[in-house]
Amino acid sequence: MAVTVETLEKLERRITLTLPADTINNEVQSRLKRLARTVKADGFRPGKVPMSVVTQRYGYSVHYEVMNDKVGQAFEQATNEAKLRVAGQPRITEKENAPEGQVAFDATFEVYPEVKLGDLSAAEVERVSAEVTDAAIDKTLDILRKQRRTFAQRAQGDAAGEGDRVTIDFEGKIDGVPFDGGKAEGFQFIIGEGQMLEQFEKAVRGMKAGESKTFPLQFPEDYQGKDVAGKEADFLVTLSKIEAQNLPEVNEALAKSLGIPDGTVASLRADIKKNLEREVKFRVLARNKAAVMDAVAKTAELDLPTALVANETARMIESARADLKKRGIKDADKAPIPEEIFKPQAERRVRLGLVVAELVRANNLQAKPEQLQAHIEEMAQSYEKPAEVVRWYLSDRERMAEVEGVVIENNVTEFVLAKAKVTDKVVPFDELMAG
Repeated sequence: MAVTVETLEKLERRITLTLPADTINNEVQSRLKRLARTVKADGFRPGKVPMSVVTQRYGYSVHYEVMNDKVGQAFEQATNEAKLRVAGQPRITEKENAPEGQVAFDATFEVYPEVKLGDLSAAEVERVSAEVTDAAIDKTLDILRKQRRTFAQRAQGDAAGEGDRVTIDFEGKIDGVPFDGGKAEGFQFIIGEGQMLEQFEKAVRGMKAGESKTFPLQFPEDYQGKDVAGKEADFLVTLSKIEAQNLPEVNEALAKSLGIPDGTVASLRADIKKNLEREVKFRVLARNKAAVMDAVAKTAELDLPTALVANETARMIESARADLKKRGIKDADKAPIPEEIFKPQAERRVRLGLVVAELVRANNLQAKPEQLQAHIEEMAQSYEKPAEVVRWYLSDRERMAEVEGVVIENNVTEFVLAKAKVTDKVVPFDELMAG
């Protein structure tokens, strides 16, 4: 087999492949003969169908398969001999005027780029950290109490106030005309928890059971209901029930209901702190990892293979369609999604992937077995049965590949932070959790 490699532009290459026509024809005949042993046709017993009939029916498809196989093998052999790392699938076109007794093809493709890593000591990275304070533990305790709160109907004549659960009927009109979503009966919400617009809550505060009220409400310009955004409506509200909430006290009973064996408040707070610290650790790592990735992407020099960008863009579009389908969007798999929406993000992902791969290769940052085990065990601690979660990960190659990817990124993050110009910043707990 004669091989010629041409450099077109940047990462694009072309290889000319020539194959003996006899090799193709012999393989086609061999496959047709094997096929003839099992093929069925009217008027013939299995295995007795004439070769002329088999060739007429299956000759084209078998020839196509053989060509694909042989050209694919030739391409793989040629690129291996030339020590080329192929990025994406090649475009194969048959050449005319091939030498007698030969078939010739042009394979046009891209190769992986040379990645020139910049000076990491010049990279600037902001490294964040956060602490789990008593205030954060108190806030989490309040959330846990709210999840277990009860409600009791208020006495007749009591006015609705902060924290009360109210049951109402309402109807809204714009210019005297009802609008979609503007009417409900037996609707419940808790005053002060932001379930309703502030103007709506303000109007209901102070009302008593059995009372009705009409009031104007201005919808915000960015309101999610686009048909009413920026418009003013008049609402008629009738309040039928007011219930006061009762929060459980922070005591032994609450601690035991939350699975604390010794039932002490101290152990409950310690357990909350442990869980929050685990969550803080993962969030801090994610923030720092993102900062590191931005820094290394800026320092590196490389050309992006268009084939890899196209593949990543297509993958992101399919993911978007799958998400639309989960939301119940009709014909989501056919939704027209322009490539331009995802292309910048796809380019960034491909760029980062290539840079990280080079950092890993050049600095031996591969994931070690003990790192994989430690990472899985740490993740499993947030579940009720950690041992089962560990087994679940270890039993599946795809899940382990995901874990390996995370651990490698963590290794790269630590490596870069040890070399870069790092500025440390303490982030408030609430800010970190909101991000």
